[in-house]
Amino acid sequence: MRSSLCGLLVVGVSLTTIALADDAKDEAIKKDRKRIEGTWQITSLVINGNIAKDEDAKQITVVYGDDGSWSVVSEGKEISKGTSTFDPTKKPKTIDFTPTEGGGKGDLFFGIYQLGKNTRQLCFAPSGKDRPNEFSSTAENQHVLVIFERVKSE
Repeated sequence: MRSSLCGLLVVGVSLTTIALADDAKDEAIKKDRKRIEGTWQITSLVINGNIAKDEDAKQITVVYGDDGSWSVVSEGKEISKGTSTFDPTKKPKTIDFTPTEGGGKGDLFFGIYQLGKNTRQLCFAPSGKDRPNEFSSTAENQHVLVIFERVKSE
């Protein structure tokens, strides 16, 4: 009887620990979603190791909702939009996103991100490829590396 009671106690403590970890993860996700919410301008874009011209990169903005939704705007026109999920408890922090309209519609992209006060860095792999483990873009790894700056609201 005593071992059954100990077993139930261990299970109860384990479930409580899991629930607390899930709560902490949910709070971290809400916090990062709130920090990412808003409009971001691309300040640097590197695709497969090729650096985009500053004037081309700076024409692109991304608008994030607090629910993980996003839209990409270039020269005033929406060119893609979709949804994303975050896991800020991973090292580095991870993001998965799926375009629902525009380029890459229906594909799943795996990435990593860093957040500063008014800057953000994103590195992601082509659809079907493994998640990056560092912020780099080369011809070999085929990653896309993007640096954003928050657009100040007027």
